[in-house]
Amino acid sequence: MYQLPESGFLRLPQIIGDQKRGIPAVIPVSKSTWWEGVKQGRFPKPIKLGPRTTAWNVADIRALIASA
Repeated sequence: MYQLPESGFLRLPQIIGDQKRGIPAVIPVSKSTWWEGVKQGRFPKPIKLGPRTTAWNVADIRALIASA
């Protein structure tokens, strides 16, 4: 399993995985399911780091995993 960093930010492939690049999923859902979950409030809201860069706080992802 992928080890989450202690702090910082994660991009979407680091959360839901990317088989083409060999990145294992921490939360194994599709991209569309993830974004629908964000919209409905099941998954944490992203943070915009730049005009084309979206990320999630590691603490929010850890809290999501702990609540499951």
